[in-house]
Amino acid sequence: MDSIDCLVIGAGVVGLAVARALALAGREVVVIEKNPAIGMETSSRNSEVIHAGLYYPTGSLKAKLCLEGREALYAYCEQRSVPHRQCGKLIVASSSAQLDAVDAIHRQALDNGCTEVRRLSRDEARRLEPALECAGGLISPRTGILDSHAYMLALQGDAEHAGAAFAFDSELLDAELRSEGILARIRGGQNMAEVFATTLVNCAGLWAPGIAARVTGLDPAALPQARYAKGNYFTLAGKSPFSHLVYPVPEPGGLGVHLTLDLGGQARFGPDVEWLDITTPEEADYAVDPSRALRFYEAIRHYWPALPDGALQPAYAGIRPKLANAGDFVFASHGCPAYLGLYGIESPGLTASLAIGRHAAQLLGH
Repeated sequence: MDSIDCLVIGAGVVGLAVARALALAGREVVVIEKNPAIGMETSSRNSEVIHAGLYYPTGSLKAKLCLEGREALYAYCEQRSVPHRQCGKLIVASSSAQLDAVDAIHRQALDNGCTEVRRLSRDEARRLEPALECAGGLISPRTGILDSHAYMLALQGDAEHAGAAFAFDSELLDAELRSEGILARIRGGQNMAEVFATTLVNCAGLWAPGIAARVTGLDPAALPQARYAKGNYFTLAGKSPFSHLVYPVPEPGGLGVHLTLDLGGQARFGPDVEWLDITTPEEADYAVDPSRALRFYEAIRHYWPALPDGALQPAYAGIRPKLANAGDFVFASHGCPAYLGLYGIESPGLTASLAIGRHAAQLLGH
């Protein structure tokens, strides 16, 4: 039976950032990932937005780690030549009835330390984006976009350079708490292995609550309960008339059907919020129903009335790893110093990833 120091489960952006932080702290790190490559699930099915940290409750982990992560991420992208652009975003009220909501977001942003965010009149917003229709809004100049895959490759390279090893097509079957660590059974292809780890870090994203349930010795009543919210995306055929990201006032469960840009200037819309009646990620269907475009046209035309008929094409879908009993990021040891579970790491997890890695390492004594 092999013995290792840190076993990290999951090679999405959060698992990569945690592995990097632990390896740089001098820990021996092995990352197992059930897929054949890094970032094949939630980390590659999002808007690739660098969030500014406006919306989250003041004092929450989402607010704290998003702001820390935003600054760290911009610096990291510069240092490592990860393609990115600080394009800024507008948050717009489609009617005067939504201006109070815009003011509330502005106050929240200022409370969170986003002092660069400022209010825009209708005319100011339209001077920035002539195709836009709104009653007013906000501008967040520190919002941006990045090449998430290039970023994840850089994290993987850092982790490996610091000594971390990766095992793909490998998954945790079950584990058992022992007084001095955790005994884990791992399947890799047709092979099974037992590994004794001093520390197990569960960064499995959508799968994290289910992984926690496989660890004998953790109190089942204390484990998080997953909820799954699918977000569908549509791309715009033709050239985008916008140079900023454009967000409506948020809706329950998400930030509304917003317009984002990729680094090539292609516009995409989404995600919407489609709550899934499933109990495990295996049941998820990632196909985008073309009929959902009707709701997208309606939502988008509140701020872009000139959106042409037939301009939206189904693109891709992602699933937010939400929790039934928490709206914040959750880092939990469940009273076991050999275990750390990261749960509910939805947006702004990509933006916050470097800060999440540092926070996890600090919780583990680094």
